[in-house]
Amino acid sequence: MTDHYDALETREPAKREAELFSRLPDVLRKALAAPAYAERLKGIDPASVTGRAALAELPVLRKSELPALHKAAPPFGGFVAGTLGSFGRLFTSPGPIFEPEPVHTDPWRGARALFAAGFRPGDVVLNTFSYHLTPGGFIFDASARALGCAVIPAGPGNTEQQFELIEAYRPVGYSGTPDFLKILLYAAANAGRDVSSIKRALVSGAAFPKSLQDEVRSRGIDAYQAFGTADLGMVAFETPAREGMVVNEDLIMEIVRPGTGDPVAPGDVGEIVVTSLDPQHPWIRLALGDLTAALPGTSPCGRTNMRIKGWMGRADQTTKVKGMFVRPEQIAEIGKRHPQLGRLRLVVTRSGESDVMTLKAECASPSEALQGELAATLRAVTKLGGNVELVAVGSLPNDGKVIADER
Repeated sequence: MTDHYDALETREPAKREAELFSRLPDVLRKALAAPAYAERLKGIDPASVTGRAALAELPVLRKSELPALHKAAPPFGGFVAGTLGSFGRLFTSPGPIFEPEPVHTDPWRGARALFAAGFRPGDVVLNTFSYHLTPGGFIFDASARALGCAVIPAGPGNTEQQFELIEAYRPVGYSGTPDFLKILLYAAANAGRDVSSIKRALVSGAAFPKSLQDEVRSRGIDAYQAFGTADLGMVAFETPAREGMVVNEDLIMEIVRPGTGDPVAPGDVGEIVVTSLDPQHPWIRLALGDLTAALPGTSPCGRTNMRIKGWMGRADQTTKVKGMFVRPEQIAEIGKRHPQLGRLRLVVTRSGESDVMTLKAECASPSEALQGELAATLRAVTKLGGNVELVAVGSLPNDGKVIADER
C-alpha cells in the first residue's frame, strides 16, 4: 500500500511552485468577478502575478475583518461571485462569518490529512465535530467520504449514545477535538464500555499538548494533528514523520510579519497568509491571525511541500477555544449589552486538558443576578460556556487587551 495520497505530494518543490503559480492568474480572474475583490485588486493585471514577489504586492485580507465586511454586505462581504444556489451547504462561524461549501469532491481538502494519519478507504470513522450550523462536522465528514470511508456523524456530546454506535459499528478512526477524545475514553472506562476498535485519530480545533498525546497513545490510539479553518478547510497536517505539519496541496502559503503583508525571513515566526486555488471560492492572501514558522528542507515521510512548525499562537487577540474562534468584537458586543460594566477581559486557560474561559468584568455594583446575566450573554455571543468574575472598577490593566490566552 502506498505511503502517499497521490503523486502530487512527492513532486519536486520547484515543479509544484511553477504549477501553482501557472494556475494563479486564472484564479485571480475568477476572484475579480466578485465585487469586493474587484475593488481590492483594482488595477492588478492577473497575468503579471506569476511568482511570490508579485503575490506579496497584493493586499492582505484579514480574517478579523470578515465579520464587519459580511455584516456590511451579507452574506459573504462581496467576496463570492457565485449564487447561493451554486454551493452545496451554507454555514456560519462565530463572528459571525458566513462560509459556503463548494460542490466538488473533497471541497475542504481533508482527504490527504486523513490519509497521512493512517485512514484508508473502507475504514469506519467516528466524526465528533459539530454538524450544527458551523462547518467543522462537514469538513471532516466530506473529507473522510472523499477518501472512501464510512462516517458516523456523531457530533460532540451524548457519550452514552456514542458508546452504542461505537460498539455496533466498530469504527477504527476518530475525528474531533483532542479534548472530546479524552472525555470519550474516560467515560468509556468508567462505564465499562468497549471503544477499543478506535486505533487512529485526526484531531484539530484545540491544543493537543504532549501530556494528552502520551495519554491517548497509552490507550492504543495513534493520533495526528491537523490545522484547518472554516474558510479554507485543511491547511496543513501532521504526517508519520512527526516533524511539523505539511502544507496541503492547492494552497499557496506565505508567512508574513504580523500586521503587514511582508514575508518574513526563512525560519522566522510570522502570521500565516493563504491563497487558495479553488476556482469556485478562491481566497486571495487571507491572513488567518495564526503564527507559525517554516521548517527547512522536506519531510522524512517523502512529502515535499512546505512544512510549518504548527500553531504557535495568535497574531491578534482572536483565539480558539474548544474548536471555536472567540474574537475581540464579541467581547465588545457583551459590553454593549451590559453598559453598566467597565473594562472586560476574557482569560483563556486549561484545566484537566480542557479549555476554560473566564470573563473578568469591572463592576461598581456586583450581584449574583448580574453575574448570571453576564454568563448567559457570554454563551449567547460566543456559543461557548464560561465563568464570570465581577471585579473592582479600575482593577483590570489599561492595556487594550480584551482576550488573554494563558494556555
